Amino acid sequence: MIRVTSTELQEKFGKYRETAMREPVSITAHGRDSLVLLSAEEYKRLKRRDRQALLVSELPSDELRDMLESEWSAKGKEFDHELKG
Repeated sequence: MIRVTSTELQEKFGKYRETAMREPVSITAHGRDSLVLLSAEEYKRLKRRDRQALLVSELPSDELRDMLESEWSAKGKEFDHELKG
């Protein structure tokens, strides 16, 4: 990801607008990342991925299969006692 200062972005906005159509541009303020400029299409794609609450019956079959076939890590087994009633 390209990083630019907010001052440089103001001076060369057209250049970075075109860059953001291909890849995100990180805008810094006082040496720290502050904002990210990205295309509207990329923003829409990310918003579609926001978390959604679904019923199990609404899950896509490939995602349900992946969940059922997944295994707990050894670290997760530390919590098995919480499942016993």
